[in-house]
Amino acid sequence: MVGSQKCSAGEEVQETYTPRLQRKTLTAPAPFADETSCQCQAPHEKLTVAQARLGTPVDRPVRVYADGIFDLFHSGHARALMQAKTLFPNSYLLVGVCSDDLTHKFKGFTVMNETERYEALRHCRYVDEVIRDAPWTLTPEFLEKHKIDFVAHDDIPYSSAGSDDVYKHIKEAGMFVPTQRTEGISTSDIITRIVRDYDVYARRNLQRGYTAKELNVSFINEKKYRFQNQVDKMKEKVKNVEEKSKEFVNKVEEKSHDLIQKWEEKSREFIGNFLELFGPDGAWKQMFQERSGRMLQAFSPRQSPTGSPTRGRSPSRSPSPPFPWLFNKASPPSSPKAASASLSSMSEGDEDEK
Repeated sequence: MVGSQKCSAGEEVQETYTPRLQRKTLTAPAPFADETSCQCQAPHEKLTVAQARLGTPVDRPVRVYADGIFDLFHSGHARALMQAKTLFPNSYLLVGVCSDDLTHKFKGFTVMNETERYEALRHCRYVDEVIRDAPWTLTPEFLEKHKIDFVAHDDIPYSSAGSDDVYKHIKEAGMFVPTQRTEGISTSDIITRIVRDYDVYARRNLQRGYTAKELNVSFINEKKYRFQNQVDKMKEKVKNVEEKSKEFVNKVEEKSHDLIQKWEEKSREFIGNFLELFGPDGAWKQMFQERSGRMLQAFSPRQSPTGSPTRGRSPSRSPSPPFPWLFNKASPPSSPKAASASLSSMSEGDEDEK
C-alpha cells in the first residue's frame, strides 16, 4: 500500500512517493485491497482535474478508481485501464471487480467466475490494486474508505439498477474522468462469435477429448459432430494426397525436362560422331579408299623376269595381261559388269588356246 499508512497495530508508516519508486506490480501480481493489514490513511484533500494533471500533490499519487465486470478479459479492457493509469502524471490505479452474485443479478450470467476475473485483473500491468466484491453503485462511504480521487470510465451513460446513469452523482461531484472505448472488441462480441460458430467449437472440443455431457450436447448432435469430424479428416487426407501428387508431378516434369535435355545433347553428339565417320570427308571414306588401293595392287600381276621361258607358247602371240582395262587408258570398263564380261572373255580365250 502506498502513502502514509496506519497498520492495525497502530504503527504509522511513512512512505514518500517519487517517480523513482519501483512498482512491485511489474514483477508480481497486484495485491488485493482486503488482504493488506493496513488501510490507506494518505492525506486526502479534494483535488480538481487541473491540479491532478499538474502532478499535485507531490507527497502522494492521484488515486484513480475503475470498476467493471471484466468477463473474458481482452484488449479493450486493458486499453481502458491503460488510459485510466495514464490520465495523470503520478497515479495509483485501483480496480473494482463485481462478484458473481451482483453481476448475475444486474447484468447476467458470466463466462468466467469471480475468482478467474479477479486473477485476470491482478496480472494486468496497469493495475496497482484490486478490490474484490466491488459495489454496483459507488457510495460516499466506499469512496472515502479507499481514498478515491477520481473515477475513470467511458462517457457513455451506463443505465442499470433502475438508474439512467450509475455514474451521474460522480459526474456531478467533479470526480469523473472519461476514457475511450475500443471499437470492434467487447465481451458481448466474443460471446456472439462463440454462439454463431457453436458447431465449430463443439466439434473442436469433442475432438480434443471433452464429453458430450460436459459440452451439454445431445446424443444425436454428438454423433453428427463426430461424423463431421471424420469427414473433415478425410478431406484433409485427400488434400494432402493432392498436394503430394502435385509435388510428384512437378518432380516428374523436372526429371523429364532433364532427360529430354540430356537426350538432345546425346543425339547431337551421336550425329556428330556419325558424320565424322560416314560423312563426305569422314574416316570411313578414307579407309575405303586405302583398302581399294590395296585390292588393286593385289589384283595387278607382277612383271616376269627378263630371261624367263615362255612355256611352249607360240612366239608370234604375246601373252595378254589378265586385266587389260587396267592397262588400257583409252577405254576403261564403264562398269563392274563390263569388267566381269572382259574377264569371262579372257578366260574363254585361254581355254581355246589350251
